[in-house]
Amino acid sequence: MTLDELKSRHSALLAARYSGTRSVSYDGKNITYGSDAELAAAIADIERRIAALERTSRRVLRPFAVKDL
Repeated sequence: MTLDELKSRHSALLAARYSGTRSVSYDGKNITYGSDAELAAAIADIERRIAALERTSRRVLRPFAVKDL
């Protein structure tokens, strides 16, 4: 799953949670969560996946030198 797909699903999950519904539609699929806790767990899982993808793609190494006195 790409970063853009994860972000669109994350937006759909957040919109559903903020509106008070437990049903989410994306990519032609309709998913209904049994409780708010299940919806919150799905949001947390997607946030972890997004963080993992962003962490690997934005790693920058900056070498530096220290002069010994």
